[in-house]
Amino acid sequence: MALLQISEPGQSQAPHQRRLAVGIDLGTTNSLVASVISGSASVLKDENGEWTIPSVVHYTESSSPVIGAVAQEQAASDPHNTIRSAKRLMGKGVSDVESSWLFDHYNFDLDSGSLPAFKTAAGNKTAIDVSAAVLSALRSTAEQTLGGDLVGAVITVPAYFDDAQRQATKDAAALSGIHVLRLLNEPTAAAVAYGLDSGTDGVVAIYDLGGGTFDISLLKMQRGVFEVLATAGNTELGGDDIDNVVAEWLLKKAKVDAPSDPGAGRLLLRLARSLKEQLSNASTVAYSEKIHDVQYDGSLSIEEFNALVEPMIKKTLAPCRQVLRDAGVSKDDVQAVVMVGGSTRVPMVREKIGEFFNQPVLTDIDPDQVVAIGAAIQADVLAGNKPDSDLLLLDVIPLSLGLETMGGLVEKIVPRNTTIPIARAQEFTTYKDGQTAMALHVVQGERELVDDCRSLARFELRDIPARTAGACRIQVLFQVDADGLLTVSALEKESGVVASIDVKPSYGLSDGEIEAMLRASMEHASDDVHKRALAEQKVEGARVVEAITSALQSDGDQHLSDSERVAVDGLVDALKLTLEQDNTDAIKQAIEKLEHGSSAFVERRMNASVKQLMAGQELEDLERTLVTSNDVTENNS
Repeated sequence: MALLQISEPGQSQAPHQRRLAVGIDLGTTNSLVASVISGSASVLKDENGEWTIPSVVHYTESSSPVIGAVAQEQAASDPHNTIRSAKRLMGKGVSDVESSWLFDHYNFDLDSGSLPAFKTAAGNKTAIDVSAAVLSALRSTAEQTLGGDLVGAVITVPAYFDDAQRQATKDAAALSGIHVLRLLNEPTAAAVAYGLDSGTDGVVAIYDLGGGTFDISLLKMQRGVFEVLATAGNTELGGDDIDNVVAEWLLKKAKVDAPSDPGAGRLLLRLARSLKEQLSNASTVAYSEKIHDVQYDGSLSIEEFNALVEPMIKKTLAPCRQVLRDAGVSKDDVQAVVMVGGSTRVPMVREKIGEFFNQPVLTDIDPDQVVAIGAAIQADVLAGNKPDSDLLLLDVIPLSLGLETMGGLVEKIVPRNTTIPIARAQEFTTYKDGQTAMALHVVQGERELVDDCRSLARFELRDIPARTAGACRIQVLFQVDADGLLTVSALEKESGVVASIDVKPSYGLSDGEIEAMLRASMEHASDDVHKRALAEQKVEGARVVEAITSALQSDGDQHLSDSERVAVDGLVDALKLTLEQDNTDAIKQAIEKLEHGSSAFVERRMNASVKQLMAGQELEDLERTLVTSNDVTENNS
């Protein structure tokens, strides 16, 4: 008798064989790869014994790209071909480049496609290409260290990365030959690492200030369940910005203008970064360095440095207040504050955040490694190496998702800070008689009007049965997967026709833009309520005008005298004129006058319809007909 080797789903057929999976912290400044080895998660070192790789790629015309520390050394001598901080442009469009500091440091091709591309000796390279090169180096390190091919990786992204930025990260992984097990928010990854190590239950704040991005998240941790209560941040704030401020200070002290030579600029930034790092353990740092033709001599004290960075640290406090409001918790409810990212080594950052939350901050795990370690733990679970694990991650979406409705209004289907993965449906109907198609416009944002939100995608549902306005029932389903990627589908229930779209916009929304959208939604809340009320009244007025006009054209002469027809026509014209005004009360009054003035006409039409329906029908048939008629009337109302 033949024997079959049977294993549980997701497990290796040989229990002693582990499926090789890694966690990757794809950072703006530096990147890391980690894995669980002998039950413990640790960061893997490359062939040079380094556990961190600079997220820098140097391109040449004749050879393969150079990645990491060796590439970083080329920044001064060949700056235009040495790309760093490409993560800032992940998921961004051509229109976003000019607002980035990268625009002043590199040559861009903004005309050849929807994505901006760095002009290099090896040709045009997008941020996705650059990130793919970094991921390839991390993959090589992992496979050499672990001694086999990877089954996949958990890659971390800033919590405020939107759909386009997350998709760009998955595209980069695909180019590098890495199968993405899951995209994981960086603060959630830190919570995984700390939650398993310390067993803390309750609300925890994850303060993540890296090289180029800032995130603050509140997570509720209880018995292996990590739920993101709220998140906020800024993808345009980090250690790079501190380096730039210190570099400007050095220029001012030397009484010189910013160097026009990019190579000199890179060396100046290197000096600034060195001073910043030294001041983490010193009160004063002296410097003496000649960069091209300029001599930089002097010293920088911790007091001077704190004065330089304090404005940037204060910028991080506004999102901290925001997440507390969004989660509905106070500072006293926060039981621990976890510091993540190399920039949290700055003493003043730890001091100010500790003061804000009224408690010492946690740095038990290396802030540079904690994200990669958390990702590695999750990768080990998803690879099937820990089938009995009860670890559960519940992330949230950063901004509400919805549809445009008549009048340019937004109907929110999935509110912001909703736990993902999520699937939510809502029914809509047709606006006009005989309507056979519906255009669906997917938007993202907190405002009431479409013009104030961000457009994500458009698609159409066709072959809808031609029925009376309001009779069709169309279910629109929003599905957000565990990676935060959105699929929208529309189903007409009677006919079964369906249309769907995977929302993959060509450019992303920066954290600063998201923060601005949230702030605007609060600042304009009162105005938005009035604008929505006005828009709704205009839609209602237009619906009434269309319904009455259609009825008058159909059989107005049969049920109205000449004088009555003139009166109703006058009320219709009056409502049309009122609809051109931005006066909610006036439109409401004009609608009421028209409805009152046409009530006799509507009643006569209804009586005539009932008589026609009754003629020559048996009682059972009549009841069925009236039920159908009532359904249509209710839908129209």
